[in-house]
Amino acid sequence: MKLDGPVTGGPCWTELGTSDLEGAKRFYAELFGWRPETDPRQEAGGYTVAHMGDAAVAALTPLYQESQPVAWNVSFAVPDADAAARHVEEAGGTVILGPMDVFDAGRFAVALDPTGAAFQLWQARTFPGAGLFNAPGALGWVELATRDTDRAQDFYTTVFGWSVNASEWYTQWGVDGADFGGMAAMGDRFPPELPAHWMPYFAVADVDATAEVTARAGGDVVMEPSSMPGGRRLAVLRDPQGAAFGVYRPGEES
Repeated sequence: MKLDGPVTGGPCWTELGTSDLEGAKRFYAELFGWRPETDPRQEAGGYTVAHMGDAAVAALTPLYQESQPVAWNVSFAVPDADAAARHVEEAGGTVILGPMDVFDAGRFAVALDPTGAAFQLWQARTFPGAGLFNAPGALGWVELATRDTDRAQDFYTTVFGWSVNASEWYTQWGVDGADFGGMAAMGDRFPPELPAHWMPYFAVADVDATAEVTARAGGDVVMEPSSMPGGRRLAVLRDPQGAAFGVYRPGEES
């Protein structure tokens, strides 16, 4: 990721909705060294912020609705959540929650793109988002998996104005040319019942060692560690509750 902090239109935060909050705290603390802090206020509903040092890097939350899947979610920074929600709907997406205030931290909404992938809009007030990017244990990349890449590209470039860097094998998203994520076509290797989705990749010092810790801690290795062009190495993992996420070691071109 060429971004080193939250910027308008870029990914600013990632949250895990989980069926076992305490189990998720233990798993990710072992995997990444996160220090979780749960908001003690009853109205916060168990919202837990994970830290690396003093920097907030991600959140872990209980499932708030019966229909909510165990999954990681990605938030994108916007200057006005209400205006962004209108842009989502005008571009063919659907707003499924909000916009609504989160104490004095900011204002957010949850939306679906026209291909079915969920994402979040975040209008910062006192909380801008992750305080660390691209360092071990912090967000390093975000990726959209979808069965309609053309429709997705039209939607996100319309809503956020993202730049697009497309090659024969992959499409990368950027803000003013600074790439932060990509898009993968969901082919036969994806189960037909799996919907389109956004997935975070966390930077790590050693992808292979992280995959080994995942398996030892009760998770699964969905995609074995693999090397990519530019010296990148990555793997896709699943935590013990079933949430998929990626790990990523940047290469010399990142």
